[in-house]
Amino acid sequence: MYAEERQQAIGTLVAEEGRIAVTAVAEQFGVTTETVRRDLAVLERAGVLRRVHGGAVPAGALTLVETALADRHATRAEAKRKIAAAALDLLPGPGGSLLLDGGSSTAALADVLPVDRTLFVATNSVPIAARLATAPGITLHVLGGRVRGLTQCAVGDTPVRALADLRADVAFLGTNGITPGHGLTTPDEAEAAVKRAMVRAGQRVVVLADSSKLGREHLVRFAALEDVDVVVTDGGADPAVVERLADAGVEVLVA
Repeated sequence: MYAEERQQAIGTLVAEEGRIAVTAVAEQFGVTTETVRRDLAVLERAGVLRRVHGGAVPAGALTLVETALADRHATRAEAKRKIAAAALDLLPGPGGSLLLDGGSSTAALADVLPVDRTLFVATNSVPIAARLATAPGITLHVLGGRVRGLTQCAVGDTPVRALADLRADVAFLGTNGITPGHGLTTPDEAEAAVKRAMVRAGQRVVVLADSSKLGREHLVRFAALEDVDVVVTDGGADPAVVERLADAGVEVLVA
């Protein structure tokens, strides 16, 4: 294999996996780790990827930047409405319990929760709590704590401790990024801690992620793929990433 062919293959691999390791790539292509590092340097200069310790991630994928909740509501709104509609089939039956993580995709689900079904809903999201406070049939439990203005979610020890005492039928979570190689990630450690607690508290874990989140990776991982039962996404999802998620044992629903 010529160097150009190998570099193209490495670029495809990092796009599909979300993260690659130098040693694994060297073994896969039968070259030295020094050769792989030179390939990664070439690809980084071309803007294909970004080198990190021990490997590489897609260019622009590793970031500390968070978008404000109001801006996220206006982004890919139609895709999020379709995802929410598809997620309704995953709700527990009457008398069931669910956790709603903060975010625009979970807020879209809160907007369409059936009014004729009795449900216990726990959330750390101020906007979602306000939306459901007067909803018929909903018993609302608000997870308190310090509220981050950027996401309008309660974070810190208070919601984490409260979630340790809960066991819900389904936990619906959003994510800033999801990759086959590294799982689910978000830029902020405090947000990640609450998300981890929600994952532990849910008997079934459902992730609502529009297609722009697939293949992206952020600073803090809060769940591995084996922690997730279902990912609901939209028709713009990269088929290669969807296949990799399915290969990892995650059920993927395309709205």
